[in-house]
Amino acid sequence: MKEKNRHLPKPTEVELELLRALWGMGSASVRELHEVVSRQRALGYTSVLKTLQIMTEKGLVERTEAGKAHIYHAAASQEETQNQLLRDLTERLFSGSAAQLAMHALSMQSASEEELQEIRKIIRQKREKQ
Repeated sequence: MKEKNRHLPKPTEVELELLRALWGMGSASVRELHEVVSRQRALGYTSVLKTLQIMTEKGLVERTEAGKAHIYHAAASQEETQNQLLRDLTERLFSGSAAQLAMHALSMQSASEEELQEIRKIIRQKREKQ
């Protein structure tokens, strides 16, 4: 899914759980999503169905019909959604400073050596672009 420059609605926590499941599965019926999500939280089938209907209206998911079942898939990629949510968070909490966001995140929780190497790589790439 190619990233588009569009504004996506902010998903609620339950909507985000359903989106994570859809990103992992590609597409799924209400029953399949209910099976996956109910492993992590007590959520009834009708709650999943109603949430998916709301998500369809908001433009977070798209629905197609396959016989009697409705098949849902995310309207935006995981990367596109993460990018927008992080941009919004960075603007609201760190006055648009990605560096402040990164420093704060690293000070809160330790990073593995592999993650630190990846961070160093990104820093090198940013320096080369200047």
